[in-house]
Amino acid sequence: MRAHKTVRQSVSLPANIAAQVRSLAKTRRLSANRMLVELIENGMEAEKRRQQEFFDLAERFRSATDPEEVKRLGDRMGRMVFGD
Repeated sequence: MRAHKTVRQSVSLPANIAAQVRSLAKTRRLSANRMLVELIENGMEAEKRRQQEFFDLAERFRSATDPEEVKRLGDRMGRMVFGD
């Protein structure tokens, strides 16, 4: 098993976010640092899933032949890019 190299990183958080992190950490009996790592990892995984969902949707859009389906998929892609 390989040890993961750690890098010390300083991050400034708004006070309300820092309080939420501390509260979550306390609830889960983790350090605030470990809680931040978990939140960041979860956020990165969610971002990768959103990106994959977009690429899958773009592929469906490119291969769609039904005009109604093309419009529906195009609208959905627009919402993903520009928001609701």
